[in-house]
Amino acid sequence: MATENGAVLGDGDGRSIFKESLEEAATLAMSYLAKLDQGPVGATADAALLRTRIAKPLPRYGLPAQQIVRELAADVDGGLHGVAGGRFFAWVIGGSLPAALAADWLTSAWDQNAHNYGTGPAAAITEEVVGGWLKEVFGLPSQSSFALVTGCQMAHFTCLAAARHALLAKRAWNVEAQGLSGAPPIRVMSSDQAHGSIDRAVGMLGIGTSNMVKLPTDSNGRLEAAALESTLAAQPNAPTVVVLQAGDLNIGAFDPFEILIPIAKRYEAWVHIDGAFGLWVAASSSYRHLLAGAGAADSWATDGHKWLNVPYDCGYAFVADPKAHGGSMSHRASYISYSSDARDQADWNPEWSRRARGFPSYAAIRQLGIDGISDMIERCCTHARSLVTEIGRLPGAELVWEPQINQGLVRFLDLKAGASQRDHDRRTDEMIGKINAAGEAFFSGTTWRGRRAMRVSVCNWQTTGADVTRTVRNVAELLRCPP
Repeated sequence: MATENGAVLGDGDGRSIFKESLEEAATLAMSYLAKLDQGPVGATADAALLRTRIAKPLPRYGLPAQQIVRELAADVDGGLHGVAGGRFFAWVIGGSLPAALAADWLTSAWDQNAHNYGTGPAAAITEEVVGGWLKEVFGLPSQSSFALVTGCQMAHFTCLAAARHALLAKRAWNVEAQGLSGAPPIRVMSSDQAHGSIDRAVGMLGIGTSNMVKLPTDSNGRLEAAALESTLAAQPNAPTVVVLQAGDLNIGAFDPFEILIPIAKRYEAWVHIDGAFGLWVAASSSYRHLLAGAGAADSWATDGHKWLNVPYDCGYAFVADPKAHGGSMSHRASYISYSSDARDQADWNPEWSRRARGFPSYAAIRQLGIDGISDMIERCCTHARSLVTEIGRLPGAELVWEPQINQGLVRFLDLKAGASQRDHDRRTDEMIGKINAAGEAFFSGTTWRGRRAMRVSVCNWQTTGADVTRTVRNVAELLRCPP
């Protein structure tokens, strides 16, 4: 195919075709990473500006690869959040470890379709090893099956598909063959603090969000045992999934698994644990007690691009019953070669063509080791506690929730006489906007128990005590400015 300057794709040897564009990309990437500590953490370009740069006319002729890479980097400048740096505290997003980032580059260069062993032998074996390592890290049953998926959303989908299969199979219903029309309805119970990705998975699987039951939580954000027991007892024979949390998104609450799982099991419910980031505390001797009893669940979901700090597009699903897991996912086609002595990934995940995401996870785990994962988790928790408590002590601020792990809440007060809760909510959102606009750090807001708050999440391996000090100093300066 000819380009505007007459070059033809395919001309030249493989090394020369890729050399200039990859070197350009590496230079630009290194420059970006080197400037993270100096530049603003939040994006500074608005949608209109980004469109004027990026929304070019559809080209008729191609351009040199190096030019495209260089122009792309220039066009998106100001439109990127500094997620990879140590002062991004919004949502629960980790950065990328050096080994994981480099392995991700190689993953793109190798361009393997990690559908099964036959389409990418090394990718399949690497994924097999990663799954085994992760089960050790999390203390999960060794016989559990697993899947590497795009993120925790699809991990929930995968686990709940296995739950749907198992619960309906017990009632002589093959959901994969017969569909859901006429099937016994499945109810899904969770706390009222459950993440929206559970609702989405339930909707996508056809279980229906109208069959979800949100149960009350106690003062510490944990699902109440009495509420679970009474709701299960109301329909003791109904096929049921109970979703429990290992670290909720606002305060990092852990449900009491040792109490709740035995209750659910008495009613033959499937227990699924949303451990998007909280499951990682299993690696820490200081925090793993929060997961006591979690190994008795039926499935678990977590993310790699959160606390393992691998690049995006990485989640993990685990199922205690491999038969239910494989039964809900596996599909065979005559034109594909299957292995008799290696794991075929497509038997365990909902994707067909898929990225070989096992390589970055493998690299990250090897770079850190179990002690490194533990140290990273404990540092993040320490920094989160410092951020929340120190900001919460500032004049005009209020500590709402001191972190149990890496999630906490603060809010900002309207100091005028007679200020209402609505005034405090407005002031909180105003201060979040000011902090983010200043560029020293980036936070997100949330509504928790009817009040607006600034949510503090520390999940990046690069966050340091100096980042905490710098951030608190900036918030203090902004609080002294007139509203």
